[in-house]
Amino acid sequence: MPRPIWSGSISFGLVNVPVKLYSATSPKEVRFHMLHDKDGGRIQQKRVCSIDGEEVPWEHIVKGFEVSKGRYVTVTREELEAFTPKATRSIDIEDFVDLHQIDPIYYDHSYYLVPDRGASRPYALLHEAMKRSGKVGIGQFVLRTKQYLAAVRPMGKALAVSTMLHADEVVDQGELEGLPSAEAKPREKELQMAEQLVQSLATDFDPKKYKDTFREQVLELLERKAEGQEIVAEPAEEEPRGKVVNLMDALAKSLAAARKGEAPQAGERRHRSEGERAAARTARAPARRRKTATKARR
Repeated sequence: MPRPIWSGSISFGLVNVPVKLYSATSPKEVRFHMLHDKDGGRIQQKRVCSIDGEEVPWEHIVKGFEVSKGRYVTVTREELEAFTPKATRSIDIEDFVDLHQIDPIYYDHSYYLVPDRGASRPYALLHEAMKRSGKVGIGQFVLRTKQYLAAVRPMGKALAVSTMLHADEVVDQGELEGLPSAEAKPREKELQMAEQLVQSLATDFDPKKYKDTFREQVLELLERKAEGQEIVAEPAEEEPRGKVVNLMDALAKSLAAARKGEAPQAGERRHRSEGERAAARTARAPARRRKTATKARR
C-alpha cells in the first residue's frame, strides 16, 4: 500500500478540504551501483577540494553561486532559511482555468489527492464541480521546503495535483534556430497526403501498448546473468544514416503501406510474453546443468 507523503488541505474561497498526498507515478528505471571491477567492492565518492586535493568534511562546506567564470558568491544556511517559504500545509487555489489552456510542457510531477478522515463529501463535491465545469484549479503549496505552482484537476475517481514549471522556466521558441520559415510552407497535395497518413494511423491512446523495451531487455539480461548463464554480447547493428528522400514518394509509400496494414506503428515491437520467457528459461536449464557437470568432472 502506498503511504502519504504530505497531508494538508485544498483551500478555495472559504472552503477547506482536508487531503493526503500520494505519488501518482512509480518510475521503473533500472539503477546500477558503481563497483570495482577487480574485487566487486562498492565505489565510495568523497568530497575533495579542487585546490589542495584534501577531503572536506560537511561542516566546512558552503553553497556557492557562480556569477562569472571561477568567481563565486557564497551563502550560509541561515541566509537561505530566511527565505524558506512558510509551510502552510494548504494548496491555495487562486484561479480556475480551462484545462485545454495549459500546455503539457508546463507539467512537472503528478500526485494523487485523497480525502482525509471526514472529508469525503466536500472532496466529492469539488471533484464533481471541476469535472462538470471542465476547469482546473491553479494555486501554490509548499512540499518539504520548496514552494510549487500546481494544477488541481479531476482524474478518474480522484483529484490529481501536478506541480508546474513557471513561465520563465519554459524555453521561448524564439531562441531556437532552424525552425521552418514561411518559405517551407507545404504544398496542398503534400498536406492532403500527410493528413491521410495521419488519419490512417489514428487510434485511441492506450498507454499499455507502449513498452520500455530497453528496460525489459536489461532486466532479462540481469536475470540470465544472476542464474549463472554466460552471456556473449552481440555486436550492435549500425543504424543506417538518414538521407534526403522525395517527400511525395515517401508519403505515397507510407500511405499505401498503412492501408495494407504492413507498416508497424512507431514504437511497436515484438514482445515476449511471460509464458515465452518462462519457456526460454526452462530450455536453458539443461544446458546450464550440463555445463556445471562438465566443470565438476574437470
